Amino acid sequence: MVNPGVTAATGAAAAAAAAAQARKASGAIVHVEPEHFQELVGKSRNSLVVFAQGGFLSKKNYYLTTYKGLFFYTDSSTVLQFSGDTELIKAKSIWVP
Repeated sequence: MVNPGVTAATGAAAAAAAAAQARKASGAIVHVEPEHFQELVGKSRNSLVVFAQGGFLSKKNYYLTTYKGLFFYTDSSTVLQFSGDTELIKAKSIWVP
């Protein structure tokens, strides 16, 4: 017979290991305030920004971009504006470990 306590502990350990592996695979993700995110995007021509909308109690806008090899992420209750040469990709969701 399987001990439910052991099974739950094994499942929790596996989930923690999977989360740690996801962090390693994704590299460094830096969370910044929305105004700093807009500044970073503005520093590069033809920037690429991935965005998604979500939230449980209130709607949030989530944004992800890269700059000099790092990933930058922000969330905002308002829609952020970018220059005309910024390419925007709408995603179903953005998951950050």
